[in-house]
Amino acid sequence: MAPARHQQAQDPLAPHSLAPRELKDLLAARRRHQPLLALRDQDGGLVLFELGRKEGNRTIGRRSEASVSIPWDGEVSGLHAELQCLGGEWTIVDDGLSTNGTFLNGERVLGRQRLAHGDLIRVGRTVLSYDLGETSAADTTVIAGEGPALPQLTDTQHRVLVALCRPLRDGASFATPASNQQIAEELHLSLDTVKTNLRTLFARFELSELPQNRKRARLAELALEFGLVSRRELEQGRPSGG
Repeated sequence: MAPARHQQAQDPLAPHSLAPRELKDLLAARRRHQPLLALRDQDGGLVLFELGRKEGNRTIGRRSEASVSIPWDGEVSGLHAELQCLGGEWTIVDDGLSTNGTFLNGERVLGRQRLAHGDLIRVGRTVLSYDLGETSAADTTVIAGEGPALPQLTDTQHRVLVALCRPLRDGASFATPASNQQIAEELHLSLDTVKTNLRTLFARFELSELPQNRKRARLAELALEFGLVSRRELEQGRPSGG
């Protein structure tokens, strides 16, 4: 299992900090199985830099020429630190390049230090999170409640999601999510209650603007992808709970 992410308020991938669209972008990047750095820009938006695994160097700095450019942070030097990949492992190096220093998990970097999944690098006022990708982060992206910022659902919303996804339990490519009527019958809810909960879920997952015939399928895909509905729940028949 991947080591726990170091606790820090500025962690760009801190639990409950990711919007649904940001989480989708992170999951897509992780599926490419490449190490990456995550940070927040001057407007608070999530920025991802994929590093790859080929041996070579990357730079962090305020200059536009830097591989990881942070022009908005005046405490970052023009050329602040260097990232080096050796044998598929990334290291952070600051041997006097920066004015204000580089910090790894709160400790100043002196020379070269190897990076591990979940490490936090601070340059100036900016914090970068090192993420190894899906191979090491799988445990935190498929189990609800253990990954970053999975949407918080009510019991009814969760039950509606399970019922929506149930026709997909066999993985058949031609299967379609359950209809409102099927969900209502399974959960003993009114049609209006089902529709209200689905509208809320579409909004939470930023799907409201999709065509009506696409919303349901995409919601089911995301519920399974985020681990909000497990395969075990789909095999258990009707979900428990009231």
